[in-house]
Amino acid sequence: MNDTGQSIIEMKNITVEFPGVVALKNVDCTIKTGEVKALVGANGAGKSTLMKVLSGVYSHYSGEITIDGKSIVIDSTSTAKRYGIEIVYQEVDSALVPDLSVAENVMMDHLVFGQKRNPFVNWNFLWNETKKVLDRLNMTINPKSLVSTLTLAQKQMVVIARAMLGTCRYLLLDEPTAPLSQPETQKLFELVRQLKSEGVGVVFISHRLNELFEICDVISVLRDGQTIGHTVLGPDITIPDIVDMMLGHSHNEEIDKSGRTIGKPILNINSLYDKNSGIHDVNMVVREGEIVGIFGLIGAGKTELCKTLFGAYGKAEGTIELNGKKIVCKTPADAVKAGMAFIPEERRKEGVVLNDPVYLNLSLVTLSKYTSQFGFVKKTRELASAKKNVEELQIKTPSLFQKVAYLSGGNQQKITIGKWLDSSASLFIFDEPTKGIDIRAKSEVYRLIVELARKGYGIIYASSEQSEILHLTDRVYVMYDGTIQGEFTTVETTEDELVLYSTGGNTNEQKIA
Repeated sequence: MNDTGQSIIEMKNITVEFPGVVALKNVDCTIKTGEVKALVGANGAGKSTLMKVLSGVYSHYSGEITIDGKSIVIDSTSTAKRYGIEIVYQEVDSALVPDLSVAENVMMDHLVFGQKRNPFVNWNFLWNETKKVLDRLNMTINPKSLVSTLTLAQKQMVVIARAMLGTCRYLLLDEPTAPLSQPETQKLFELVRQLKSEGVGVVFISHRLNELFEICDVISVLRDGQTIGHTVLGPDITIPDIVDMMLGHSHNEEIDKSGRTIGKPILNINSLYDKNSGIHDVNMVVREGEIVGIFGLIGAGKTELCKTLFGAYGKAEGTIELNGKKIVCKTPADAVKAGMAFIPEERRKEGVVLNDPVYLNLSLVTLSKYTSQFGFVKKTRELASAKKNVEELQIKTPSLFQKVAYLSGGNQQKITIGKWLDSSASLFIFDEPTKGIDIRAKSEVYRLIVELARKGYGIIYASSEQSEILHLTDRVYVMYDGTIQGEFTTVETTEDELVLYSTGGNTNEQKIA
């Protein structure tokens, strides 16, 4: 411990290699109890890899890890837990069992390892222990509720509660605010502050750089697998300063949308209603070369509208016309045949096949192009097409045969988009496509979207980020409670107006008030 009584983890000269790539090279990082450390860097910088070393996921590292000056070896997740190190990943759904209760998920380690040979579960013990940790963390969640009935924010709280059940001294949060609304983010911040006051050291990975100044004490920056710097987050540090450290140069936020011609309508929607998704009374138009935003808070129905159009909930009521033809999408396959492409919000769950290589993911939609009449895949053509997409999209991968699971979030997102580029789609639906990716990767996604619009494709861009909507789109529909609350020409609206309509209000009410 140091003079202030803080326990300290020091990671020194940490190096991690995968086939064909050095993910970390001599990285140093210090974490103290009772302190919140921001860990930032562009996609592929090594942030998640470093945290997976510390949490025992990657044991094939070189370098040294010490706790209070004593050298330790973290060779498994169970070893990390014994040292009080817990990690919460961005994809909380993958860490939970949806058909079990909150208590069963929180007490999972007890059920697996603590029961020993006792075949009977002490349910009262499970409920009571879960309620204790939930109450301690000020979480108003029923221990008996099924996880499948919870919101994404509540699921995240359940995972954090499970981490805090034992003797957690260091909590690693990987992109914890990416799926959260502003109120949900503030609630998470309150929890982080509470844990800090209890002496827990927190590592906070985020691409929302403005959040760091609100919740973090110090910051470490990685770039290309190496340590760039560590500093206290104070008034002398600005977001441009952090971006410069992340990228090695300044960043231009302007989006060049020139060179487009907005033409005739590609998509016409009238009186769209779907009882399964909660979408109702939706009317909208998307034209050739046009980028149309769908803005709303989390839970407003943006994702549900995108999935309804793509046939994920079955046949919807109302009419959908694509390229002048009325279509009925009972399944996503129907939507693809009609000419739609969908880039989903949950890319790891719905956009890519993590354990398949890059080339297979890039040919998922267009595999029939490389298949003979007898059903054999023409591998040479498939690989040539994948190579072209990797080069054009600037996907960072050691080879076409690398599993997608080992790529950064930004490169995974490029693959999610890239698999559609050789398809016959005329309408591209993007649902929160920049969620959990860094500022450089965001710019590359924006560039891809504008390029698609220049080629005459229609673009739907769903986002809960006002700044994205205002920078990228031509028109915007604002959603509230499953329907369209307002439609605006983007250059004629403001953040305040978008937020007003997204909360169920309108300018007429504002004027009356």
